[in-house]
Amino acid sequence: MTIKKVLTIAGSDSSGGAGLQADLKTFEEYGTFGFTAITTIVTMDSSNNWNHHVHPVDTDLVREQLETIFSGGPLSAMKTGMLGTIDIIKLVRDVIDKYEMKNIVIDPVMVCKGEDEPLQPENGLAIRELLLPKATIVTPNLFEAGQLSNMKKLSTVDDMKEAAKKMIDLGAQNVVIKGGKTLEDNKAIDLLYDGSEFTLYEAEKIHTNYNHGAGCTFAAAITAGLAKGFSVKEAVAKAKAFTTEGIKYGFAFNKFVGPVWHGAYNKADQR
Repeated sequence: MTIKKVLTIAGSDSSGGAGLQADLKTFEEYGTFGFTAITTIVTMDSSNNWNHHVHPVDTDLVREQLETIFSGGPLSAMKTGMLGTIDIIKLVRDVIDKYEMKNIVIDPVMVCKGEDEPLQPENGLAIRELLLPKATIVTPNLFEAGQLSNMKKLSTVDDMKEAAKKMIDLGAQNVVIKGGKTLEDNKAIDLLYDGSEFTLYEAEKIHTNYNHGAGCTFAAAITAGLAKGFSVKEAVAKAKAFTTEGIKYGFAFNKFVGPVWHGAYNKADQR
């Protein structure tokens, strides 16, 4: 048996539901082996309304992590999450070029859960310029898609289609915009665009606050699917089902947040 090796270059979520923690749990559920290069450490203030504190890792240390990971030979896929600084974004581009990476999922993390302002607006510009042209697929939520497309607020499927076109024009091979629970619709809708065809993925809209890490999980599931040889459409479809189950069986972590359960999809017959 050959186990596919996959990489996440992302931030560490101390609450365990999102970031590289979500990525590793998802990779494991898909039967792949995950590597991590930590770019930021995110902590939350439980005494002050769950305010986030983002601590970037030194770029040289990120580079050393990546050198360690690639010393074991080629990887089957990679994804990015929170990258922290422009220097780290440049490093990621250099690594993609140096190792001729394929199956690249760019999850353009710009905000933390419960916040609606970009952490570092300049990072979005760097992601758009340096990483979108290398993306097999880019996986923004509505806010991130609005930032990357310069359309700002997206509120309809037509808005999503227009933003997806703009991101293809920026160089991404495929775009999937996560509509989540924000769209005014009774379905949770994600939109895939490959430059010629739009595909809608719909699921029951689950009304819950226990969805922390859903976006990271979705992107990680796509990454693992691509590593295992799925087409983009197949990878997105399974990622949608995998994440929906995780949201359905999310649980409370504390009074502020509750994560999705990454084991829900594969353990359905054990519940």
